[in-house]
Amino acid sequence: MERKCNNQAFLILMQTSKAIHDRIKEEMAEKKLGITEFSVLEVLYQKGKQTIQQVGNCILISSGSMTYVIDKLEQKGLLSRNACPDDRRVIHVTLTDDGNELMNEIMPKYHELVEDMFDSLISDEAETLVHLLKKVRKKV
Repeated sequence: MERKCNNQAFLILMQTSKAIHDRIKEEMAEKKLGITEFSVLEVLYQKGKQTIQQVGNCILISSGSMTYVIDKLEQKGLLSRNACPDDRRVIHVTLTDDGNELMNEIMPKYHELVEDMFDSLISDEAETLVHLLKKVRKKV
């Protein structure tokens, strides 16, 4: 017997999220980056120096996974770790020159890709979608 999802909004949201995720993953694979690696670089590109915990909170992954991703990006020469002079327990991460250069190259195409995925929505529809998603998020 096949079970059916009773909440079509949830099902469509999950399917859409996966489709968007897969499309971005495909683009990042061309730059030899995983989606999580790209997400870390994007946070640093947009916000500048961050602690590892701050980055993890932005992209919603565990600290153990963050350490692994940070290690990989550091080995690729795309970011660097620096101990906080005021608190030895805190490690800051920043993009290297190579990391900034890569992100300067990636971000215009990334923004174009996102715009393309959402260009079927008129402005009012996009605002409504944002409003509705925030409404659901508040309940969580």
